[in-house]
Amino acid sequence: MTTKYPRIINVDEAPENRRHGAELRTMLTPPSCGATSGFMGLAIIKPGERINEHYHPYSEEFVFVVSGDLEVDLDGKAHPLKPDQGLMIPINMRHRFRNVGKTEARMVFHCGPLAPRPDLGHVSTEESATAGPPEHAKVGS
Repeated sequence: MTTKYPRIINVDEAPENRRHGAELRTMLTPPSCGATSGFMGLAIIKPGERINEHYHPYSEEFVFVVSGDLEVDLDGKAHPLKPDQGLMIPINMRHRFRNVGKTEARMVFHCGPLAPRPDLGHVSTEESATAGPPEHAKVGS
């Protein structure tokens, strides 16, 4: 089957992924829409949840907070991240996001360029209650 482009993807079409803590929905990816320079998705982080620490050896990560109060650790140093704020995380910088507010937080993320292989794109640096010990994971996973 041939996919027609451009393709509009609803958040509900992207599978829920909790391997790294909070809910991640990787929406615009090479398989889903033919992206060639990166991928984009939505993080939905409930109060008290986090996205575990990780880094991207090939990609910069761009984030934009849509709603909620987050704190981001960048190489171990905490910074507040509020709605209507964006952040660019350089290649190889360790980062972790925590919802420190009382309401759900929503954050759009984009990583690019793509890693040479999906399994090289995300390196976990701490254990997840749902995923077990740190390991290399797929891009967008």
